[in-house]
Amino acid sequence: MQQITLLIHCKDQKGIIAAVTNFILKVEGNITYIDQHVDVEQNVFFMRLESELTNASIPLASIKNDFENTIAKDFHMSWEFYNKEVKPKMALFVSKYNHCLFDILGRYSAGELDIEIPLIISNHIDLKPIADQFNIPFYHVPFTKDDKEEGEKRQIELLQQYQISFIVLARYMQIITPKLIALYKNKIINIHHSFLPAFPGAKPYHSAFKRGVKIIGATSHYVTEELDEGPIIEQDISRVSHSNSVEDFIMKGRDLERTVLARAIKLHSERKVMVFENKTVVFY
Repeated sequence: MQQITLLIHCKDQKGIIAAVTNFILKVEGNITYIDQHVDVEQNVFFMRLESELTNASIPLASIKNDFENTIAKDFHMSWEFYNKEVKPKMALFVSKYNHCLFDILGRYSAGELDIEIPLIISNHIDLKPIADQFNIPFYHVPFTKDDKEEGEKRQIELLQQYQISFIVLARYMQIITPKLIALYKNKIINIHHSFLPAFPGAKPYHSAFKRGVKIIGATSHYVTEELDEGPIIEQDISRVSHSNSVEDFIMKGRDLERTVLARAIKLHSERKVMVFENKTVVFY
């Protein structure tokens, strides 16, 4: 029994849900989950559907072709079928901070993330012992202004070699190149503190502490060419007060970064995030 996830979006109009569910019935599928959302301002319909295909003699390729030439064409849909049995392959980009990397690999080892992690890429050698500890290939790819072009070329070679589905920047402290962003549109996930742009620079928690903020947070989003302005996947906050030290701010901030990034990875890998223009629809 094959399990599939269907994501669609199109102009909102009558009969979409009936047409899609009748199609799944026609191909002998049993719907196990369905949810939809209408963006009233944009007049756009979004749907996420999970189904079990009970007739193994009907190839998925045939089902996709039939859907494209009937339902998708009739409603002018953007759509994608995903086989739930095929785990997405995730590449990790890291620099020197290790808190997000440890958390992701710990969850991965515990079976909390239904993905594969074929490799880790870093512009520094510092975190290689962690990759070795989890038996994941580690590639040191220098990335400075003098060797950025060569670094980009090597990154892309590795990503293609391992057939990577999406990339996670686990506190990778370099700007991703436009070419790589174009190759992995809405498939590069970043994490940062939510002080941007109010508290930019190398020590945002110190700046926030001096201003006496009452809330700190973290944001995970897709990477676009506009720095830190991509579609937001997940966010969270933690309250702080005058009794907290800078060290407390940093600890709380890193805790938030870990959990928010992990939730974003899980949502993306389970095909629960849809991007339209610069906004996401997330089916929790």
